[in-house]
Amino acid sequence: MAHITINQYLQQVLEAIDTRDGTFCAELLSFKHPHVANPRLQLANPEEKCQQVLEPPYDEMVAAHLRCTYAVSNHDFAEAYKCQTVVVQSFLKAFQAHKEENWALPMMYSVALDLRIFANNADQQLSKKGKGKVGDMLEKAAEQLMSCFRICASDNRAGIDDSKKWGMLFLINQLFKIYFKINKLHLCKPLIRAIDSSNLKDEYSMAQRVTYKYYVGRKAMFDSDFKQAEEYLSFSFQHCHRSSQKNKRMILIYLLPVKMLLGHMPTNQLLRKYDLLQFADVTKAVSEGNLMLLNDALAQHEAFFIRCGIFLILEKLKIITYRNFFKKVYQLLKTHQLPLDAFLVALKFMQVDDVDTDEVQCILANLIYMGHIKGYISHQHQKLVVSKQNPFPPLSTVS
Repeated sequence: MAHITINQYLQQVLEAIDTRDGTFCAELLSFKHPHVANPRLQLANPEEKCQQVLEPPYDEMVAAHLRCTYAVSNHDFAEAYKCQTVVVQSFLKAFQAHKEENWALPMMYSVALDLRIFANNADQQLSKKGKGKVGDMLEKAAEQLMSCFRICASDNRAGIDDSKKWGMLFLINQLFKIYFKINKLHLCKPLIRAIDSSNLKDEYSMAQRVTYKYYVGRKAMFDSDFKQAEEYLSFSFQHCHRSSQKNKRMILIYLLPVKMLLGHMPTNQLLRKYDLLQFADVTKAVSEGNLMLLNDALAQHEAFFIRCGIFLILEKLKIITYRNFFKKVYQLLKTHQLPLDAFLVALKFMQVDDVDTDEVQCILANLIYMGHIKGYISHQHQKLVVSKQNPFPPLSTVS
């Protein structure tokens, strides 16, 4: 395949279209396939050749694909993105004309994936040259993918086996990748609604469902809906293919903070297995109620946590650490009426010197409001009065 002539290549495309072989057609349009490295196919002006063999809009689609291989061979990703846009637009003309059939879905997957990748490459290349805003190309690519999505979502006439709706989840996952990259998470909402109301939501391939739940879980985490985040991210982690160690690690980066906020601490064995020992001291600090260790652990690995976008979520563990620390004070004093001074002395003992009585009251009030402590503050007696039954409810029952 690597060194076939342009005519042989076009004949293969023609045959794949005529026989409705969507999978082979997808390979012939994919940048994962070796034909793109063939210098005989890297043409600046292939239109005439394509028109001789293929009918519209396929001639336009394949000509744009070959121009795209030419642009990539010259490392011009802005031009490659432009060509790939034409590939997608031409494909959509053909796709829309396919009534009650979905054999071309693999082609859509192929051209849509390459569009997102080239948009990303073009953004990086242009920003290095100081041209355009980062994310501009990705945003335009998202509009193209939404056009594909609308065609798939509105296919109500075909029977379930021939429905274009099978393409919805793939496109949503590509759109999620863009929206997370350009930080426009609010645009995910209508897409999530579309899947929630779809009768195919549990029928898509496991790989696509794992990706979908990963992004929806991350969005839930940013929305502070930790129970849903745990459910979705746990699904992704459990069903992610065991050979995909890198993906499992990526899921854990978001699942661990959520689990910790819900009171489930990871083992060192798990952290070692997935090379996430950055969380080891954080886990130890939260479990022990050791604020000094927590601050040191967050400071030490700050760059990693910020890069992953979880630093602010991990900051929320401070309140859980206070809860665990105050629980220890309660267990030591063995009384339901705890002097506020006792908390202050204990904090000073833990070398937390920048806290006064007012701040202790504020922290306790927050913990009571969040349901982490069952009790009230008696300002008159300067005491925390806690419930005689389960004054420190398990974190998983609270959040």
